[in-house]
Formats: sequence, C-alpha cells, structure tokens
Amino acid sequence: MSFLPVTKAEAEALGWDTPDFVIVTGDAYVDHPSFGTAIVSRVLEAEGYSVCIIPQPDWRDTRDFMRFGRPRLAFLVNSGNVDSMVAHYTAAKKPRSSDYYSPGGKAGLRPDRAVIVYCNRLREAYGDVPIIIGGVEATTRRFAHYDYWTDSVRRSILIDSRADLISYGMGESSLRRIAFLLDKGVPIKKICDVRGTSFMTDDLANVHFEYEDIGDYDVLKTDKAEFARAFKIQHDNQDSIYGKALAEKYGSRYVVQNPPMPPLTRNQLDFVYSLPYMRAWHPSYDAAGGVPAIEEVKFSITHCRGCFGGCNFCSITFHQGRTVTSRSIASVVEEAKIIAAMPDFKGYIHDVGGPTANFRHAACEKQKTLGVCKNRQCLFPSPCPNINADHSEYLELLEKVEAVPGVKKVFVRSGIRYDYILCGKNEKFLKHLVSHNVSGQLKVAPEHICDSVLFRMGKPSAELYDRFVKKFFEYSHACGKEQYIVPYLMSSHPGSTLDDAIELALYLKKNKLNPEQVQDFYPTPGTASTCMYHTGVDPFTGKSVYVARDHASKQAQRALLQFYKKENHALIRRVLTEHGREDLIGFGDDKLVPPYEPRRTQKPVRQPESSGKPGSAILKNKNSGKRKKDNSKNNGIKHR
Repeated sequence: MSFLPVTKAEAEALGWDTPDFVIVTGDAYVDHPSFGTAIVSRVLEAEGYSVCIIPQPDWRDTRDFMRFGRPRLAFLVNSGNVDSMVAHYTAAKKPRSSDYYSPGGKAGLRPDRAVIVYCNRLREAYGDVPIIIGGVEATTRRFAHYDYWTDSVRRSILIDSRADLISYGMGESSLRRIAFLLDKGVPIKKICDVRGTSFMTDDLANVHFEYEDIGDYDVLKTDKAEFARAFKIQHDNQDSIYGKALAEKYGSRYVVQNPPMPPLTRNQLDFVYSLPYMRAWHPSYDAAGGVPAIEEVKFSITHCRGCFGGCNFCSITFHQGRTVTSRSIASVVEEAKIIAAMPDFKGYIHDVGGPTANFRHAACEKQKTLGVCKNRQCLFPSPCPNINADHSEYLELLEKVEAVPGVKKVFVRSGIRYDYILCGKNEKFLKHLVSHNVSGQLKVAPEHICDSVLFRMGKPSAELYDRFVKKFFEYSHACGKEQYIVPYLMSSHPGSTLDDAIELALYLKKNKLNPEQVQDFYPTPGTASTCMYHTGVDPFTGKSVYVARDHASKQAQRALLQFYKKENHALIRRVLTEHGREDLIGFGDDKLVPPYEPRRTQKPVRQPESSGKPGSAILKNKNSGKRKKDNSKNNGIKHR
C-alpha cells in the first residue's frame, strides 16, 4: 500500500511510462476518504487503471501540467474539496489569509476559478486531449449560474473551461463508465449517454433521454424571473428515478445535463470505503507541517451520503442528492478498527456522521421506488406523515463502534437534524447521544428563530428548536453532565429584515446566548438561497423576497447577532435609533445595548520603586501608555 505518484520519478518507479489518467486538483494530495481526489483515484485504481496526481500545479504556464506527459485516456480536473472562490474569499469578499487544504495552511497555491484555469492550461499544452471536470466547483456551475464575486450570471463552466464532460455529483459510477468507454476506444465527443454527466452538442438529437429545455443563456443572464424558473426546473430534476435530461441553449449549441446517476448502494459504498487509503498527507508536505484539513477528519468516519433535509442554502441537493444511502454497520466498524490501530490514535473517534449525522436511510419507503417528492420537503415546513424517523440502526452503529477495542469514546460532531429526532417515538437514541456522544458541546443549526426567515431557509420552526434544547438539558442533567448547545446562526439570509435580526438578538439576550461565530449568508452557486439573493424571488413560490445586499445592511444584521460585543455597540445604537427602536437602548434584561460606553477607570499598577524613597512609585496608565511619577499622598490615584 502506497501513495499514488505525484512526480514522474514516482510513476517510473512503478513502471508507468504513460498513466491512464492524470488528476489535476486544487488541493494538496491527502489520501483519505474525506477527500474527493483520494476516492476517485482509488476507485479508478481498483478498476485496473494507472492514476497519477498533480496537486496544486503552478498555473502560470503549462510546464507543471506536463510532468507526466499526455495520459492514455484523459485528464480529470477538480478545484479540490471546496470551491476555489470560497477557499479564497470570505462572505464579505475579503481575501482569506490561509487555505485549510494547502500545505502548512498557506494561501495562494490555487488560482481563482481553478477548474477553468487548469483546463485552459491543459488545452494550451495538449490541444484536443480528453478533459473531464468534476467536484463541487464543476458540479454547482454546470448550468448558467449567479456569480457572487462578479455580481453577474456566468455561463456553464463546461464552456469557459473548454472541457469535454462534467462528471457531476459524487462521480464514482459515472467515471467508471466513462473510463470503460474510453478504454474501448470510444471518442470522448461520442460519450453522450452516461448518467451523471453534462456535455455540449449542436444537435439535440444526440440527447439519449427525455429532456426539457430550461432556457437560453442570453435570456437567463438578464431576466431574473426566467432565471428563477430555470432553477426550479433544475431542482425538480435532480432525482435519479424520474429526473429528465436538461438542455440550456448557448447560441447555436446546447449544454445538456443527463439525468443523475443513481446513488451508490450500501454494498458499493462499503467497497469505496474499503479501498487502501493511506489516511495521511503525502510525505512531501512534512516539511511544511502537513495539511491542516486532515486534522478534523483523520479519526472520523463517514457513514452516510445524501440529505433529505433540503436546506435552501445548501448545495447538497445538486451534489449528493436528497436520497440518503449508508454503509453497513460491519463496514463502519471495520474502519473504526483501522483507525484504532493507527499509532497516533488516542482513543477518540471524533465523528460518525455525514451531511446529516442522524440520517441513515431513505426518508420513507416511497422514495425507494418513486423518488423524492418534487413539491414538498420531507421535514419542511412540517414533517411528512410518511417519514420514517427510526434511529435504531444508527444507535446500534454507535454502540458497535464504541465497543471496538482501543476506542474510549465516540463523538457525533456532524450536524444533526433535531426536528428529525423529535419525529421519533422512541427517545432512546437522544438519551444515548446526550450521555455518550457529546464532547461537552453539541453543535446544532437552528440558523434563525423568525419563522418568516426559516421558511425561506427551508428550516423548521423555532418552536422545535426550543423543544429540543429543553430535552437536551433534561437528559444532560439526568446523566449528571454539564453540557451545552452551540447554535449555528446565519445573518442576512434572503428574507431576513432588520426587524428579524432584532428579534433574533432579543431571543439570544433572553436565553443568555453569546454566539462567537455568526455566518453571513454566502451566495454560492447551486443553491435556492443564492437564486433568491440574485433574483429577489423565491423559486418555489414565485413570491418576492427581501434581500439585504449592501454592506451596511449586512453589517448591521451581523452586529445585532453579536450585540454583546462592545465594538458593535455604537453601530447598533445608530441602527436602532434610525429604525425607531430606541426602546432597546439602555440598561436591563430587555435592552440590547447601553446608551453610552461607561468610561473605564484604572487602578495604579505599582512598579519597582525608582528612587529608593518610600512611596515613590511609577504608575503606568494602561490606556495612554505614558509613565508618570506619583507625587500625591494618595497612592490609589486613577488615571483616565
């Protein structure tokens, strides 16, 4: 068992003169099943193909892209585990100072819009070499999409990258099929019938599935109502059972998305996670201190894929899909044994989770044959009567992992859906979670407490969150533990007004919550919330939505959610005054900020005597930084 080659010398040591595939990625090479490049490379290796990896190439010219020469079958390109623009910029569009997926956390080792840049360098180097793009960046940009960083609607990434195919979603099945066809000599331009892919054509007769026209880019880029309509069609066809192919027009050509590939079965998932991962960064990064991203996942286990939660600000619907599948208990236990045998394992499994930790099977029996419902969510606005909220298998899974020799404790740190827990009739899982699987703090994501905002988010009512919190503390007290809930909150989501932010701030004050982290809404491609942000229209209802777009409005909402911070008080006072809410300025439990900042007084700090005379001390005023000799008889003098 060894790492796959990242240099020509490593490939030649294996006897590979020309690899079958070369993967170009925006991440450092970490061979762990939490990294997409690792999974894809190991899946292709298991199929008998030779795979080399070019991690974080120098994109300023073509030389780094040519280190292995032209691959026999194709280049596979991704931006890494995260979108390159998200990796580089905060929600305020400010450059980030570090990159979690780079050696030593160093920023600047991948370009903006990495997929486009990498593909264009490959075209410069090799002309018509087959190029297949995938991962989050390619998947969420496969249609015309709103680009927050330029405040415009960009074309499908398939056009700007000049790639041949997009393998969207998780990609294992579609890439296996593409590899088989390429190996049989089928030209990549002829590969138009693989599910889970997108391609370009000038003739819709090449579409092998029933398809729907979603619009013309020249219209979608300017007509917001049409953009929202197109998004709704895309959203409604992300199910592998009934989803149609979709065609989007660009001049005389079309970008065609074939229907989604069915999610992997339990046996297929077990196989993917049984592959010989090194579970470490490539040794070439040792000198830089390694790759920070592995620290959170090194001793964690993914047991499921997909999410039927359907949060509007999440792109999982367009990536993993709404159908949940999971690994067998035996497969997860086997991985726990591998982790327990690692030399630096301290006895703690950090997580047994997934997109949503406590989702383990399809939401209902109907989904298995009919697909997910088009016009309603499983849990929103209220749980579907058909939902199967059975946690017994997940509980059994946790108990089996806890019993693995060498494992002291198993935590659940992925997000959980508390509304799904409350749907269950048996509270045995919640009791076990509280007593065994919480590391002092349980992270949950109510996101907001105003029902009008939660409706636009696709999140449950705040009443359910309050019910869950009450049960959590009851069970924590019953098992003799002092534990806390850490709520994730979001400011400035479409639909959130200043009044809503004030209401949330008052809720936080009443419940004595001081959130250290508040996420400003980040409009990324492939989400319903981003569609709302761009168009001002809810694509599911057609109704208009308030959107806080300017910096001042966003800053005000964020400050209100962190009302307790003194550096926010001046801004909050001004905003409350302008908004006619001076009643919230003052002292008391029903106020958000004081009417003024009390001046701090400073007791003298006695330093070693400078003159040797009794009572002659040097006082340091911490506010001014100046040193003064004390000539008064009152050694308690205070300097303002």
